[in-house]
Amino acid sequence: MDSQTIVAPMTPAGVSAVAAIRVSGSKVREVVRLLFGESAFKNLKPREAKLATARDYRTMVGDDRKTAQVIDSLLYIFFEGPNSYTGEDVLELYPHGNPIIVRELIQVIKSVEGVRLAEPGEYTRRAFLNGRMDLVQAESVADVIHSANRDELRNAHRLLGGALSKKVKTLTEQVMDISARLELDVDFSEEEADPDYATWGVKISAIRESVESILKSFKGKAAVSRLPLAVLYGAPNAGKSSLVNALLGEDRILVSNIPGTTRDFVEVRLFLDGGEIRLVDTAGIADKATDALDALSMEKSKEILAEADMKILVVDGSLDERRETRDESCASCHPENGVEKENVIARNVSDEAIHPDFVVISKSDLLDERRETRDESCASCHPEQSEGSSESCLHISSKTGEGLADLKRAMNATLFKKTENSEDLWITSEREKTCLEEALAGIDRALNLIRTNPAVELLAFEMQLVRRSLQSITGEISSEDVLQQIFAGFCIGK
Repeated sequence: MDSQTIVAPMTPAGVSAVAAIRVSGSKVREVVRLLFGESAFKNLKPREAKLATARDYRTMVGDDRKTAQVIDSLLYIFFEGPNSYTGEDVLELYPHGNPIIVRELIQVIKSVEGVRLAEPGEYTRRAFLNGRMDLVQAESVADVIHSANRDELRNAHRLLGGALSKKVKTLTEQVMDISARLELDVDFSEEEADPDYATWGVKISAIRESVESILKSFKGKAAVSRLPLAVLYGAPNAGKSSLVNALLGEDRILVSNIPGTTRDFVEVRLFLDGGEIRLVDTAGIADKATDALDALSMEKSKEILAEADMKILVVDGSLDERRETRDESCASCHPENGVEKENVIARNVSDEAIHPDFVVISKSDLLDERRETRDESCASCHPEQSEGSSESCLHISSKTGEGLADLKRAMNATLFKKTENSEDLWITSEREKTCLEEALAGIDRALNLIRTNPAVELLAFEMQLVRRSLQSITGEISSEDVLQQIFAGFCIGK
């Protein structure tokens, strides 16, 4: 392993209240001496937060340290190896988040002989090489950082906590036990009776079942990390753009009373309880296009609707004739019989191929006073009673905020459905998947040998291959090329 000390920012570039810089290696104490002086160097204690003024002592005049240029007043913490993230001496600095300060601190730290800028993923790589974590846990660090929803984040934390590593370690020990017994049979094959292959078959089959179970849990990162897509659509001027702005809590999209203001679909990111989603505001879909550009806009809207995980029809409630003439007993509004929803869809969707998953009645603040005297028991008129059921029509006001919380709950329930086995973990690494496939292939070859040609030597050889495949998952066996491929995808500072 490289013996040089490394330094890098742990926070993204840009202005912030606080930034973070990490230094790891044998020169950490020299860095403390250079930045904070001899007293700080002599009184350095592990895991103790210190407030100090960092100076560039290269600029001092003579022996007068007060003449050295001030870089920043900051907090720093020293972690003594091996009880640190990397297993080496580590210094973490927390200056103000001014890029000039961060850059100057790094330049001064790099002036210490034997200190260089860290490469992507080098801190985690050193943590792996120093035995602070195995390869599964090291890979999961990136998953924790880049998880797009709560389920994915929980799974990444399970992996980082060693849940998969424990399973693989147990399987490896079982394989090693079988291998040891097989090799013992090879050594004493001429002195003892034939081995009990039926017993070996049962044990190896049990291992196969466990390996296959882990392998079936694989979910590609592209699929897992894909943000769910919710699309708002409806007639021109139905209030879609206003609804997007209301959901975001800011004026992100241009809003106008003129129909057709939105000509192309606009995509934003919205955070729900379950995670982040893509929310798309589309151009209005009318019965007939007013011109060629309008026709193209509607075609684009239909294309994005075809990709949607949730299609939300937005209907202008102030123009909805059905609501103007509805039964005062509110019988037509009951969502359990689907009457109102289906009638609203029929009146507002000309293309039968575009069936909404959810219907929103917008501009509820403009509706007539009959809403104030409606039947209080009507669930569809009171979205708080329906708990965001996708079978009802929600009444929304982008101006007053009415119904927004219920809409968010409904979107969250549809886009982040709870799985039955929420405690189970899954793997996302193609490398781990390949190792498991190799182990499974070796097990199948061993089982086939037991059925057709039970030669102990061949059986022992195949189980050795299975063991190596399992050990490759956690990094007990790894090559430089594999490590380079894994950590090259990490960000600098991690």
